[in-house]
Amino acid sequence: MATTADFKNGMCLDIDGQYFFIVEFLHVKPGKGPAFVRTKLKNVTTGRVIDKTWNSGVKVEEVRIERRPYQFLYKDDMGCNLMNTETFEQVSVQEDLINGATFMKEGDILEVVVHAQSETILFADMPTHVVMEVTYTEPGLKGDTATNTLKPATMENGATVRVPLFITTGEKIKIDTRDGSYVERAK
Repeated sequence: MATTADFKNGMCLDIDGQYFFIVEFLHVKPGKGPAFVRTKLKNVTTGRVIDKTWNSGVKVEEVRIERRPYQFLYKDDMGCNLMNTETFEQVSVQEDLINGATFMKEGDILEVVVHAQSETILFADMPTHVVMEVTYTEPGLKGDTATNTLKPATMENGATVRVPLFITTGEKIKIDTRDGSYVERAK
């Protein structure tokens, strides 16, 4: 059990059987009346952000979670198969639990968030940026860089990304896995 005085960003709470991360909190001491804590909570399963106000000193159920590195092995009809890089234990995770799953390729290291007591996987995060090779894109015209125009490009794992006109087939580019956008050419 924890109290509102123990709140910190990233803390996981169990509220009515659902898990929430504290996105931000603010301890308020008004001139009149008791102190309270205003929080923004993100639901672990749905990703929805809600506002909740707590009276100061209220006890809440804290959930102990761990972040572990897992390596992506392959995808099959059961889901995405991951291997714990420390214990070499293999688990199957549904693709919708992985943030940025469209940019996964064999050997990628993901950060998996696990409920420590029950050992259940809550969700997994891809690295923020990945480097991938362009396998096909339409050729751009020379000197056609004056406008900020984008064209579709197919990546090595089959994903499609919108890239600038100067990118050609065979180049390696950096992609933001949060929104699937082009960042820059890989160095």
